[in-house]
Amino acid sequence: MLITFKSKAAAEVTMYKEHARRALELLNKDVNCGVLTFEETANAIKVIEAAVAESRAHPVSEDVVRDIDVHHNENGDDNEHEKPEPVSFSARMYPLLEMLHAANKARCDVIWGV
Repeated sequence: MLITFKSKAAAEVTMYKEHARRALELLNKDVNCGVLTFEETANAIKVIEAAVAESRAHPVSEDVVRDIDVHHNENGDDNEHEKPEPVSFSARMYPLLEMLHAANKARCDVIWGV
């Protein structure tokens, strides 16, 4: 399921709900719909940037990499599919953080699910 963040200060940001869930839970917001008021954007930026820094400090464990490799045939034959490349939390949050910065600067709210 997709979720689209909207603000008058920036272009829409669309992401999978399960990826947005982590950021919204850090902000104590409902993942289905909600609003971050202009007044909340500064704190939201701090909270998400702290989570991004934390995620960078703890790279993907070897077990996760091994599990990804196991799901591809041991002989390297993966039916001509490219090996999946994990996307970091920081990469997923970058567009949302850019929106939050723009909304804070323009004194605008950010909404989703409406």
